[in-house]
Parts: sequence; C-alpha cells; structure tokens
Amino acid sequence: MFPTMSVKDTGYRKMNSLVDACRRAFGRDMTRYTNANFADDDSVNSVKLNAGISSNATHIRYHTGTTIWRLRSPLEKVLLLLVAVLLFVIFVLACILHIAEHRVKNVIQVEMDYSQPCLNKSCIQISNNILEAMDTSFDPCDDFYSYACNGWVKANPIPDGKSTWGTFQKLEQQNQLVIKRVLEQPMENLKSKAEQKAKMYYESCLDVNDTVEALGATPMLALLKKIGGWNITESGFDIKTWTLQNITQIIQNKYNIGGLFSYAVSEDDRNSSRHILQIDQNGLTLPTRENYLNKTEHAKVLKAYLEYMTKVGVLLGGELNSTRAQMQAVIDFETRLANITTPGELRRDEESIYNLMTIAELQERAPFIDWRGFFEDAMRIVNKKITSKEQIVVYAPEYLGNLTLLINEYNSTEEGRIILNNYMVWQTVRVFTVCLSKAFRDAYKGLRTALLGSEGGEEPQWRYCVQDTNTVLGFAIGAIFVREVFHQDSKLQAEEMINNVRNAFKKNFNNLKWMDEETRKVANDKADAISDMIGYPEFIRDTNQLDERFENLLVRNNTYFENNININYFNLKKMLEKINEPVNKTTWSMAPSTVNAYYTPTKNQMVFPAGILQSPFYDPSYPPSLNYGGMGVVMGHELTHGFDDQGRQFDKYGNLNHWWKNKTIEKFKQRTKCVVDQYNKFKINGKNINGNQTLGENIADNGGLKAAYHAYLQLHQAEPKPLPGIPLTHRQLFFVAFAQVWCSAVTKEATNLQIEKDSHSPAQYRVIGALSNLKEFSQEFKCKPGSKMNPRNKCEVW
Repeated sequence: MFPTMSVKDTGYRKMNSLVDACRRAFGRDMTRYTNANFADDDSVNSVKLNAGISSNATHIRYHTGTTIWRLRSPLEKVLLLLVAVLLFVIFVLACILHIAEHRVKNVIQVEMDYSQPCLNKSCIQISNNILEAMDTSFDPCDDFYSYACNGWVKANPIPDGKSTWGTFQKLEQQNQLVIKRVLEQPMENLKSKAEQKAKMYYESCLDVNDTVEALGATPMLALLKKIGGWNITESGFDIKTWTLQNITQIIQNKYNIGGLFSYAVSEDDRNSSRHILQIDQNGLTLPTRENYLNKTEHAKVLKAYLEYMTKVGVLLGGELNSTRAQMQAVIDFETRLANITTPGELRRDEESIYNLMTIAELQERAPFIDWRGFFEDAMRIVNKKITSKEQIVVYAPEYLGNLTLLINEYNSTEEGRIILNNYMVWQTVRVFTVCLSKAFRDAYKGLRTALLGSEGGEEPQWRYCVQDTNTVLGFAIGAIFVREVFHQDSKLQAEEMINNVRNAFKKNFNNLKWMDEETRKVANDKADAISDMIGYPEFIRDTNQLDERFENLLVRNNTYFENNININYFNLKKMLEKINEPVNKTTWSMAPSTVNAYYTPTKNQMVFPAGILQSPFYDPSYPPSLNYGGMGVVMGHELTHGFDDQGRQFDKYGNLNHWWKNKTIEKFKQRTKCVVDQYNKFKINGKNINGNQTLGENIADNGGLKAAYHAYLQLHQAEPKPLPGIPLTHRQLFFVAFAQVWCSAVTKEATNLQIEKDSHSPAQYRVIGALSNLKEFSQEFKCKPGSKMNPRNKCEVW
C-alpha cells in the first residue's frame, strides 16, 4: 500500500472546465470594461449629438425649457420622441456590439493560453504514461477504474509465474534491480559489515557454490533428529518419551516457528510505553479457515495441500501410502483448529479482544501446557526471569480454552499424540523446505497454483533472492538502496506534503456534524500527535550502528539452510530482549526499500519508506495534481488509519482508551455500517466483498482520498500548464493519478483468496468505492446523480 511544488492560487485553479474559465475571465473583464469605457462612449456620442447644433440647442438639450416644445404640434412631438428612441436604440446596439467584440477576443485569448500545454520532456513522458493506461471508451461516470486503467491492464498481462501484476509489483522489480547491482559488486565495495552479510546471504540463496542442490534433503533430516524425530521418516521419533510441552518449546522457543498459538513481546495496547507478553490464536497452514471448512468450494485446494505434504514427506524418506495417510490426519486436525478459530472480521473491536491476565490465570484457562515453564524456557535465551505473576495480554481466551479440550482429546491416545507431533513437526518442515533443493521447492507448485492460479518459479532466481534478502536483512539492504537512489530533498518535500494533508484532514473535522465538540478537540490533538517517519531510519546511515544491529547474526555464503535457522533465532532473541523494556516509538517495522507504507496505533506513527517515494506515487518532476493523487492519497490513507474503526480506539499516546463520547461513538458506528453495507454489495467472480473484514482499509481509502484532494486544492501556487494530449484539468488528473496507482491484473484464484483473507478490497473497488463517495469527484467529471460513480446515497465517515 503511498513532495510537492508550491503553486500560487489563481482563478484558473478554481474553475471546473475551459468553458467556465472563459466565462469567469470574461465576467471580470466585462466589469472593468464597463466601468472604464462607457464614460468614453458617452463623451463621443455627445460630440456627435452636438455636431451642427447651436449652443442654444445644447443648452436646451440639458435644461428642459418649455417655450419651443410648446410651439410643436402633437405630430411633431411624437416624431421627435420616436427619433430620440431610435437614436437611443442605435446607441445601445453599438455598445453591445463593441462589448461582444471584446468578449470574443477574451475567449479566444483564454483558449489560446489553455491550448499551450507543457511540452518539455518530462510532461511528454508523463502524458504518454497516463494516456497509455487509460481507456476513454469507458464513461468515467460509469466505471472510473476501467476508464483510468483498462489500457494498462490490456498492455500488461500477468507475467508467467505471477498471480498479481500491478504498479506496486513493477516498482518493486525496479527496486530489485538497484539492489542486485550493488549486491553483485565485490565485497570490498560494500560500506559495512551488515551489507557484507546481506551479500553473503544473497549468494547463499543463489546457491553460487551449488551446495543447496548437492545437499538435497540432508539439512532437513539433520534438523528432524534435533527436534526429536518425525513419525513419517526414520528420524528417531519415540512416542514413549514424547510430550507436547517439549516439542512446543523446541519448535517455538528455539526455531521461532508458530505452532498451536503465537506469542510475541510488543507494546502494551493500554500502556504503549512498555513492552508486554502477548498471545493469540494460530495454527492454520492454509491462508484461511474457509479453505478447511468449505470443502465443496475448496476441494481443489485441500487435494493440492495433501499432495504437497505427501511429496515433501516422501522426499524426506517417507513411504508413499503411509505418508499420505498421516498427512491426511494432520489436515483433519488443522480442520478442527479452523473450527475453533475466530474469523478476523469478528476481531476488529480492540477493546473486546484485549484480556490482561497473569500467567497463573492463563494456566487456569488453558492448562494444555505448563505456561510458566514455557515462558521460562523462552527467557533463558536472554537471561531474564519470569514468574507466574508476569502479566500477559491474551487476545483469544475462548480459542485457548477450546484448544485445551481439543488437545486433551488427542493426548488421550497414542495415535492422537503421534498426530500432534506430526502436526508440530510439519509446521517446521514447511517453513524450511524453501531452503532446500529444487525438488522440494517444486513440490509446492501444485498448491500454489490451486491457491493463486499460478505455480510460480518462472522468474529468475536472483529476484526471489533479492526479495528474500530484503525480508531477512532489510535495514542492511535499506542502507544500500537509500545510498543509491533516494534523494534527501524527497524527505523534506514529503514532510511538507504530509503536513498539508494533515491540515486538510483536521480542517474537515469542523464539517462533521456527528462529532461532539469535545471529541472533535481530542481528535484534532491526536492528528497533531501522529508522528511520521519518511524514507529510512537514521541509524542505517551510520555504519557502526548498522553493524551493531546485526553483530550477533552469523551468515555464510554457502549455508542457506543454516542461515535461515540462524536468522529465526536471531529475530526471536531480539524480540525477547524487549520484555519489560520501555518502548522506542521511533523504531521501524518495514525495510526502507519496501513499496508500501503503514500506521502503528500503539506508536501513533505512520511510516513511508523510500521504496514508495518514487513514480508513479511521487516524482519531483510531476505537477502537484499527480503527486497528491498518488503519494498524497497514500499519506492520507495512513493518517486516516488512526481514526478507522480500530485506530480510533487508541488515543494520541497510542493507548487503548475510551476517549470518545458514547453518543459520538454510536454515530460513528452508524456511518461505518453504511460503508460495510456498501462494500458488501461489490462483487467479483460471483463473490461479494466482505465489508466487515475490509472496513478499516475502506475507511482509510475514503478518508485519505478526501484529505489529499482538499490538501491539493489548498495549495497556493501558479497552476501548471496542461499536459499535452490530455483534455483534462489538473483537478481531474488528480483522480486519474489516484486510480492509476491501483491498475493491476490478478488471477481469478488470487482474487478469490484476497476476498476471503485480505483486509483490503480488490484494487478496482478501492478506486470505485472511494470515488463514488466523494462528491467533489462527481462535480469535476459532471457525473449525473444516480449514475454508478455518483450514487445518490453516499457513505462518509471522515
């Protein structure tokens, strides 16, 4: 998911079209013309009227005497009056013709000015890119996404091996080229030890020494023995000595693999200045619980999953039929986990899922393992003590209670315990198979095709390895990326843009009738308190600080499997070190080269990495309309997340807090229901979008678009020249730029998975939904009320 030229505000920027421009320009000039020139006309006409007439006549003309008039006959009087009226009519017509001639000159002049577009290289390139993406055969008031993007979709088929292809992915690939070029330079050219470790990891992924292929299954077989063996293979498994406690501690506290639950050390939602233990539901391998529960619709996925598991088991030495039967038992167990897992759409109320308790209280609720023993085992890594009185936030107490019942059932028989161990070991195997030889990686293709409609693996290995290196050593890669392509001026310009968007967002508070005055004030304070991090964290520019961050990470260029085990442990230790430590609210959670942005409610912080501060989101050569339509909307989106249905529950300090008036909360929920109902009606591939699941992102899309547009309108700058070949105003181009950020092509399978899993709406409805709710869009494109892009009933939250 995302800086500006200052332009003086002119009358042109306030006009909706060229016709309006001409009319308004003429209106101003006409006033000036009338005031200045009618007096001159009177003087000229006076001379003409006075010519050939005596001074007496002149005197009589201005002083109404009675002597001569009384001598006239009635007929003469009538004729004189008619002549006077005729002369007056001629005079008026002459004035009108003169004014009309002046008006025509003015209109022609305005048209000539407007017809002189920007013709420098940058403007021509920008226009070409915009026009190639558009498809003007579509009515913008009927389907603006197709109008703005259909040309792009036709010209950009999904590449082989991809399930999604859009502007985000294209920009990511450009960034990958920059990183690849540096990582393939000699080691001595790199600026820090951290960057050298990134190069070594990259080379291990590329398998430059052919060790991955030569080793085959050997690394995984060695790992299986270390963790106690697997019943599928000859690896030393002994059910008589096995315990769930032991395998859980090994998998989660040594190899940092998620199992039946997930845990973390993170900011306390109610006291965001401290770190605290947190625990939540987990355990499903497939992306959604629906993959397990809707067996009719997902039969293809379940079949492919079983085949994938069986292939991996056989590659590790398992017998085919036995492996398939045992893997089916694991799927059956995961299906039962899916049954007790709460859907994400029902977990959006942060206050209701926050449950603070002690480890002793957790033990009473979910006694399927010894929790104090589990966490004591984890804290030995960082030499910290923990007691049964240690506080922990439990986000899924009902799940853990039901899990206890399920575990007790399986634990009661030897067969059940074998299934539990097979499940736990499978969680480890599936994570690390990507680090094994090609045969293991190919085993996943069938499942990937069933889930995403593409088997993957067609793109060059170096691309996968750049992405993988960025995932595990993102800040080292960030130092490389920032040094190579990021301009420091972009930070300052982005800061200016953010402030403009923030000011527009706050200004709109005054228009929100549903907010009470007190809530409006604290909301304004929170908006002011949102910090913004732009480009990169400062420590990556300091070689010593960067090296210190990765000092304890061991990486070699010929041990890809072991490198990943080391990285998992390294990240686990870094996380555990934070227990009961104060929170640094300037830390980043995203690598600088990432094409994305995010908002963190507990930090009340939004982050815009260097990777997204590029075309098509932002470019210094772009006119403000395009930069605000692209990057400005991204900024508004993240800002609005602080006030969506979840973010609004956190105050300006990042604490979960009931800081709104109850009546305002009820009115807010009424408005969010409108958004839920609206997006529920959007349909793709015969499937409706889940309005509850996507609510937060939809609120952010709508609020971000509105804030960015009004920030753009409030710029006080000279209007740029029109772009060549595009008969659109810059106000209209703002909306085109917004839409074209989301131009994308997606497989049917990937779209269906997104509808089931993703908190974001599909791209076309991120455009259509937000624009159809913004009245200013319909005004600019003159969409009739009741048209698809201008529905009579609109939803507005912010």
